[in-house]
Amino acid sequence: MHRVVVMAVCLVVVMGLAIMAWAANDDGTQLRIVSPQQGAVIKGDSVEIQYVLTKGDHATHVHCYVDGEYQRGFSGVVKGLTPGKHEIKVVAANHDHETLVAEAAVTVEVD
Repeated sequence: MHRVVVMAVCLVVVMGLAIMAWAANDDGTQLRIVSPQQGAVIKGDSVEIQYVLTKGDHATHVHCYVDGEYQRGFSGVVKGLTPGKHEIKVVAANHDHETLVAEAAVTVEVD
């Protein structure tokens, strides 16, 4: 019985730490993609991503991902898209490039 109680206490502590770590990344930042709109059809192989970042306590910029792949050097335009559907996601990040909770995503089709 003693082992069960100890294990239960450990589990509660670990879960509490995980929740605290998650909450630490939720600094009140809000993020939304203005353009392109969900389901947009894109002509060509590049698209300008327009977003609104309302910075919370720690946000300084965003990271961009296409189909889960980080877009190094993102400066507002995603290039080299192949024909077909793609998910474009922007995620808020802090000065140390650690991602925060705020993110926004759209799926587009490249024609």
